[in-house]
Amino acid sequence: MGSENSSDILNQIGNTPLVKLDSLSIDNATYFAKLEGHNPFGSVKDRAAYWMIKDGEEKGKLTRGKSIIIEPTSGNTGIGLAGIANVLGYKVEIVIPEKASDETKNIIRSLGAKVFETSDDLCPKVGAGTDQSIALATSIASSRPDTYYSPNQYANEANFMGHYMGTGPEIWKQTDGKITHFFTGVGTGGTITGIGTFLKEKNPNVKIIGCQPQQNHLIQGWRNFEESSKPDLFLKRESVVDDWVSVNNDEAFSVVKEVLVKDKLLISPSSAAVYACMKKYKIGGNRCVVGIFADDGRKFKSIYAAQNIMNEQEFNDGLREAKHMSKLAYSL
Repeated sequence: MGSENSSDILNQIGNTPLVKLDSLSIDNATYFAKLEGHNPFGSVKDRAAYWMIKDGEEKGKLTRGKSIIIEPTSGNTGIGLAGIANVLGYKVEIVIPEKASDETKNIIRSLGAKVFETSDDLCPKVGAGTDQSIALATSIASSRPDTYYSPNQYANEANFMGHYMGTGPEIWKQTDGKITHFFTGVGTGGTITGIGTFLKEKNPNVKIIGCQPQQNHLIQGWRNFEESSKPDLFLKRESVVDDWVSVNNDEAFSVVKEVLVKDKLLISPSSAAVYACMKKYKIGGNRCVVGIFADDGRKFKSIYAAQNIMNEQEFNDGLREAKHMSKLAYSL
């Protein structure tokens, strides 16, 4: 964990940089990436993890030194929960699809959490008969309700509030209120509804664009609503989304090297998918476009090798050339 004390680490959650994407920007259109990899445990999910843990404490559901946090996750929420819980003195158990990258699972273990793997697809599915990760976490939690606490990111309002109170206001301030279009993928729905609700309150004309992957996709953390039911958290405010754009695996993975060459960013599969959606979605006139880059590419070396995107040498070269790489509270 390094020498930083707990308050130093937790104070680093949020206030992530907004970086111009020169590859997409032209005279009357400026495109930006919100680099959530700069959160201390490396992703946008640090925000939700922190808000859910604090909410659990405030409601008396979590007691330091006694409670065990358990959660089904596709990866980043697990890392965020494991890291923040480690800092605060909680034990954590994570249920994760075996298809998640080996790097992701190793990080969660290195942060002191116990890991259970299921044969789910990359994102634990919401809906009867398809939710092995969720069912296992629920079964373990219900067996010892006095000890186990599951934040349930798929329905927890604290997930929404982390973005409504944090990420949304940051984007508004960083763009001087000029944002016209916002893009992000959907997993739990907390990011798109939290940011979208805030931005719409500031300016109802801001367009909120949801990015959706193909069925049987390879985008860790994202959800295809033909395969899986919409989470409760998303359903509460799904009307905030103005439009959808779909992206397939090839479109997403094909831009990873392009963004590295043109923008000097080493991005994750989900960030690549957002970039691909921003690139293909036609917008006219003056515009200020922001996309969430949920994490960077550091923990996807094995995925990129398996998909023939970059071999180990290319990946390591890219890591050296990349700009805006954050300092993390864990070691890869």
